[in-house]
Amino acid sequence: MRTADLVGDRWTLLILRDAFTGTRRFSQFQRSLGIAKNVLSDRLSGLVAAGVLYTEPAADGTSYRAYALTDKGLEFFDLIVALRQWGERHAIEPGTPYRPLIDTRTGEPLARVTYVRPDGAPLHRAETCLGDPQPMVAGEQPKSTR
Repeated sequence: MRTADLVGDRWTLLILRDAFTGTRRFSQFQRSLGIAKNVLSDRLSGLVAAGVLYTEPAADGTSYRAYALTDKGLEFFDLIVALRQWGERHAIEPGTPYRPLIDTRTGEPLARVTYVRPDGAPLHRAETCLGDPQPMVAGEQPKSTR
């Protein structure tokens, strides 16, 4: 499955966003997103099947199930932050109230996502290119082909 097949849908990204902010129950996702129950059920099932979310018994002891991010799902954090930061710069009108993502240690909004080389030097978009095709190895970073 390609990444865009999994998260290239508005609802899936919003579900992931909410999962990162602590939403756990079907009813909470439904209330937060205003999404039809059948669409929500389909997207949650797909995320569970892809290993991005898992279900567990609800903490309150009821028969309800709670959804949580797997380790694989937690790796979407950078994507969610980057999309959020793009939206803060380009999709929110000045003066519109919003809730910034805060670093709990410093109390400050997160710095903009940037990329650096192994030596810490900044890496810019124009300094990247696609490498030669190579087989993916599960769980590993692609190797350099240069």
